[in-house]
Amino acid sequence: MISKTDLPDTIPVFPLPGALLLPRARLPLHLFEPRYLAMLDDVLKTPCRLIGMVQPYDAPGGDSKLHTIGCAGKVTAFSETEDGRYMITMSGASRFRITQEVEGFTPYRRCNVDWSGFERDLGPVEKDTSFDREKFMEALGRYLVDQGLSTDWESLGEAEDELLINSLSMLCPFEPEDKQALLEAPSLTTRRETLMTLIEFALRGGSGEEVMQ
Repeated sequence: MISKTDLPDTIPVFPLPGALLLPRARLPLHLFEPRYLAMLDDVLKTPCRLIGMVQPYDAPGGDSKLHTIGCAGKVTAFSETEDGRYMITMSGASRFRITQEVEGFTPYRRCNVDWSGFERDLGPVEKDTSFDREKFMEALGRYLVDQGLSTDWESLGEAEDELLINSLSMLCPFEPEDKQALLEAPSLTTRRETLMTLIEFALRGGSGEEVMQ
């Protein structure tokens, strides 16, 4: 497990709309752009193997900006395909706050980051003591039907609160700004409340055709 003293002041960042990583969760990624292949090669040479996942957004004037808060993940598994691409798995380590983007000669973006305020991310699994699982699962079932999604109900039923809430936050096809709100939630309870609000909002008018594995 990564400790606070292991966290570097500067990390490479991977801006990817709609891709959410949360502490203690896992995110599979497929890297094929040359700049991100170079990023992975450099990251694998570092002690922590950290990459910061951040949500980009379009600012007035068409410029691509980065949200201030992201989540760093440690590359815990990777494999190379015959054509030189990589399949990697990232394990969420801690959220961070971008303080400044670093100018440099790397083809990928790097940022100075501040880890303070997210100490809970490096601790044990969070609990949600006010979680009404039965009510939540009933709403989730209606949401999945409404969106045309399917999932493994047995695995969901057996999952701990944090794994259930964080996995659904990452997998459900919400808008990037909604994903950002889930990321920035200060506690598991707040994230679950935000997730429930998004599910109820979708039930009042959303539809989709994707399949959640």
